[in-house]
Amino acid sequence: MEYIAVFIAAIFPGGLVAFDHDVLQSLPSFNALRIYCAGIWHNAVFCALCALSLFLLPLMLSPFYNHGETLTVVDVPSMSPLFGYLSPGDVIVSLDGIEVHKPSEWLELAAILDKQNSETSNTSLYLGGSRIFHHGKGYCVPISLIEGGFKGKMVENQFICPGDLTAFVPMPCSNAAHTEGSVCLDAKDIVKLNKCGDGWMTTSDTDIKSGCVCSQGESCLQPVHSPGVTWTEITFRKTSSEDCSSLGRDFNASYCLGTFVFVGDLIAMSHSVHLTAYQPRWQFNFFGKSFPDILEKSLTCTFHVSLALVLLNSLPVYYLDGESILESSLQSFTWLSPRKKKKALRVCLVVGSLLSLFAVFRIFLVGLPQSRQW
Repeated sequence: MEYIAVFIAAIFPGGLVAFDHDVLQSLPSFNALRIYCAGIWHNAVFCALCALSLFLLPLMLSPFYNHGETLTVVDVPSMSPLFGYLSPGDVIVSLDGIEVHKPSEWLELAAILDKQNSETSNTSLYLGGSRIFHHGKGYCVPISLIEGGFKGKMVENQFICPGDLTAFVPMPCSNAAHTEGSVCLDAKDIVKLNKCGDGWMTTSDTDIKSGCVCSQGESCLQPVHSPGVTWTEITFRKTSSEDCSSLGRDFNASYCLGTFVFVGDLIAMSHSVHLTAYQPRWQFNFFGKSFPDILEKSLTCTFHVSLALVLLNSLPVYYLDGESILESSLQSFTWLSPRKKKKALRVCLVVGSLLSLFAVFRIFLVGLPQSRQW
């Protein structure tokens, strides 16, 4: 060993160990290969430790945090469409009546609902000469409430309602003779009613009527909105009050639950909030609510950096460990002459370097359009 060096490349620290080249050449090829792979092996072990820590993280934090039981809001950026509706510490109970417990379930369910919405986007009905999107999500609205509602006005093939009211129309399968055109109702009151229609995914909820069947004195109505826009109910538990923030209370207490409707791009909405599957076991936790999420992100970032270093240093590229590994590996091919070994080493390094540059350039170009700001 000649010397040891420590350096910083941008924000990433690194280190290297320089050996006497003549001494390494005198060693058996396998022993030299073990020395060249030492740095890669170190990063691989560190990567494996991070993966194991991520796998055991719920168990290690179990004395202080529950995992996978609730979906807690960590942050709601001001650019998020849910800003003002959800607050840090709130617990998301369900999406369209389907319970969610982990961020992965939240994203997966949002993708399923969005796909379901796109598959039914071709189904429509015509009302007053206007094409209305039929999404199959209806509510059993009392006839008395319908008769007392405002009638929607048609302006440029769109139903317009006064104030914050929402236009509702009969479901195509509903024989609502007493409902002509659209009626403007308060969506905050409508979402509390029983559901009807075949657009709701959940099947265990007894409040959902099969098809367009509602109780006597009720009619199955659906909200009006444009194709490509999803109508989704989000139920959450408030944590603003002391009673609701206490973990010893009933989780589904009616005074702690709130429901609102999101209308818009469901995929963008699902990625716009920061969620975690960890929740403190006690109201006053020494580590805080964000500690598991910070620890999980740190381990994930370290895992990715270590894995990237393993793959990068293994490449047959000039001045990387891959060059020395390839050179040492070629020494084991005794049937090749020294001249052919040098030629094979040079060709592999040139091809490896060009392919690596092309891959980096392609990843950079592909990654540019995918960048988002919230």
